Amino acid sequence: MIMIDLALIQQEILDLRSQIEHHGHLYYVLDAPVISDSEYDTLFRRLLYLEETYPQYADSTSPTQRVGGALLPFFVKVTHPKPMLSLGNVFNENELQDWLTRNQNLLLKKGKAEATQLSLFSSNAPDSLELVCELKVDGLAVSLIYENGIFTRGATRGDGVVGEDITANLRTVKSIPLKLRGEFPPYLEVRGEIYMPIKAFTAFNASQATKGEMVFANPRNAAAGSLRQLNSAVTASRPLDSYIYTLGEVRGLKMPSTQFECLIYLSKLGFKTNPANRLVSSLTEVIDYYREFSEKRHQIDYGVDGVVIKVNSLALQDTLGEVAHDPRWAIAYKFPAQTATTLLKEIKISVGRSGVLTPQAELEAVTVGGVTIRSATLHNQDDIARKDIRIGDTVLIERAGDVIPRIIGPVLSSRPVNSQPFILSEAIYNRSLGRSACPVCQGTIGRSEGEAAYFCSNKSCPAQIIGTLELFVSRSAMDIRGWGEKISSLLFELGFIEDVADIYSLYQRRTELEKIPKLGKLSVAKLLDSIEQSKNRPLNRLIFGLGIRHVGEETAYSLTERFNTIDELLSATPAQLQEIKEVGGRIAQSVYGFFQEERNRHLIDKLRQAGVNLSNNRSALEPLPLLGQEFVFTGTLSTLSRDQAKVLIKDKGGSVKSDLTEQTNFLVAGFNPGSKLVRAQERHTPIIDEVTLLKMLEVSV
Repeated sequence: MIMIDLALIQQEILDLRSQIEHHGHLYYVLDAPVISDSEYDTLFRRLLYLEETYPQYADSTSPTQRVGGALLPFFVKVTHPKPMLSLGNVFNENELQDWLTRNQNLLLKKGKAEATQLSLFSSNAPDSLELVCELKVDGLAVSLIYENGIFTRGATRGDGVVGEDITANLRTVKSIPLKLRGEFPPYLEVRGEIYMPIKAFTAFNASQATKGEMVFANPRNAAAGSLRQLNSAVTASRPLDSYIYTLGEVRGLKMPSTQFECLIYLSKLGFKTNPANRLVSSLTEVIDYYREFSEKRHQIDYGVDGVVIKVNSLALQDTLGEVAHDPRWAIAYKFPAQTATTLLKEIKISVGRSGVLTPQAELEAVTVGGVTIRSATLHNQDDIARKDIRIGDTVLIERAGDVIPRIIGPVLSSRPVNSQPFILSEAIYNRSLGRSACPVCQGTIGRSEGEAAYFCSNKSCPAQIIGTLELFVSRSAMDIRGWGEKISSLLFELGFIEDVADIYSLYQRRTELEKIPKLGKLSVAKLLDSIEQSKNRPLNRLIFGLGIRHVGEETAYSLTERFNTIDELLSATPAQLQEIKEVGGRIAQSVYGFFQEERNRHLIDKLRQAGVNLSNNRSALEPLPLLGQEFVFTGTLSTLSRDQAKVLIKDKGGSVKSDLTEQTNFLVAGFNPGSKLVRAQERHTPIIDEVTLLKMLEVSV
């Protein structure tokens, strides 16, 4: 019988943990690895094996504990040891100087000797007050608490006073130490930013798209969504990183005397601090720093939207204090929206699903904030006239929110002498017809009273048909999986489809479909199967998918609660429609007018013949797993609108109420939840997050 020396096993486990922590710190914090990934993986796998074989040596601070654990029922509210303050903003050098002057006057008024230094703070001062410049990382602010050097609690900022306990998720972020290094106090709170690097975000989104799962709008949303998972294993799979930038509550340790010393101390404890942090002593240096990173911001692998400037002396910080929720001793000098000038070569007109004509500016390619811009939406004729934008103008382009390109206006000094105002009705004037006409189908153009937009009145317009097809197959409507981004245009151009009802005749043309190079047998099989399944969608999904003007998901559901069949809706008068709480005069006229058109009645007949459900008998259609379940919402959802979520719950047999009662089965908590969350906790009402809701609704996440 082989005797195992447990003391040696325990020592090997301790040695492996030490080695892995050391190499993890080099890799994730210092970005200076000294061993290969495969060597690191070998160490990690050995430790994992030993810990599983000898569970008596388990330790919550082991590197193996970053993989995520059990599901949480909800996030617990926690109060921060000290409030997490927000920051005031300045947008130019004058406003920055005003901030400094206000602090100077306040310190002089309070009689601080150090304040005399502030009077020297100018671009010409040889000896000025010290400040610290830090990049304002666009992520999610968190508070981390360590007791006797062990990470015990992590929370979101919340409202600054109360946040959500997300400890289990933060433990999976590899640059956050589970154990501190060096000398540390019995109790330490630090604050920082959790973010997703841009390159990692791009790869992550691509992977999500390939798997048919949810993609995020930007790295900040991805980071926030990843941290608010009730399953920490999901968070562990996301490429999150951190920068720690300040000390919070500290007990049992003499604090450093300056902010820059705090940053050095944080680094010694094992936290990742931003190498771009800089100690400066003049306004000129602050401005130089700001300009340097304003130019570099799109070369950095994380989102940055400005520079945070802090008074370096912690004693002066205490003296300056705060006003409302902002510290006086710190300010955010925000970067301007990214702008550039370029030539407006042409204004083209696009036609949407509802027939609305939208002017689109075709631009000479220009790079704005690292992105090449070739076009921008001009909204409508009124917007063009207000800005006096003309073809041939040199225009100023802005990436609104660093995302959407927008034309601010023309550079009048560069305007050609012979330029003419752009008038949409003239731009679409058809000489052979002797009138303005739709640029796609030459249909008649109209403009409703009180509305800015022009629209094509021809419901057979190809642009409108393709747009309606896209809506009809979407997740919120008939949810036809595998349809793909360009299938609507392809099948319309090839003559397979003239309206949404023709989708249900595709089965008879299977052989022809399989011969289309961009489809193939497997794709066609999946598509036809999904089309067949869609026949049993609830009536409200169909009503929404028809693209009736002014009818969204919630209105479509309300219509089918009042009218049980499509035939009842076909014969409804405007007065009967307006009996529905959510339906006003404009919506009633739109619905009535839609069903009075002969072509739309013919469309309904085609759907009927195809076997598409046209009644509100939900029990005979899709399963109702949420039957009798009552939901209440608090906070903001990230992947669905509140209306979409309500409709999906109702589709599954559930109901949605505005407030908590004894009958409430679930509170759905989104971002920044309100007082309902506290009341639900007090009532012991089950609390779920958005991801859990989507799984209950059988929606891909």
